[in-house]
Amino acid sequence: MTANITVDPESGTAPYEQLRAQISEQARSGVLPVGHRLPTVRGFAEELGLAANTVAKAYRALEADGVIETRGRNGTFIAAAGDTADRNAAAAARAYAEQARRLGLSRARALELAQDAVRAVFAD
Repeated sequence: MTANITVDPESGTAPYEQLRAQISEQARSGVLPVGHRLPTVRGFAEELGLAANTVAKAYRALEADGVIETRGRNGTFIAAAGDTADRNAAAAARAYAEQARRLGLSRARALELAQDAVRAVFAD
């Protein structure tokens, strides 16, 4: 079972990012359950009409985010990530807050800039 993944070549979003985002969302929502085996890079590339390097790049990003895990020749699987996304986001937020403080921004200004960035990224 591979979830319904589509890549729109006309989108302004890079194909690897479309693939990464869809797998990440489907893993988070449970559509792709923990332990689900994903297709091989080459197999998925062929299925989606993408270059193998594009799928490999998405898989590397997903692995770095803790969404998937590669078990050598056994394949690539949806990881038991728990709250990996929350931990990663909290670490990024802390790094932002520390940099904002070093730059001399007020707490209110740092929050305002962060909210603007979140609005811009999540504007769907």
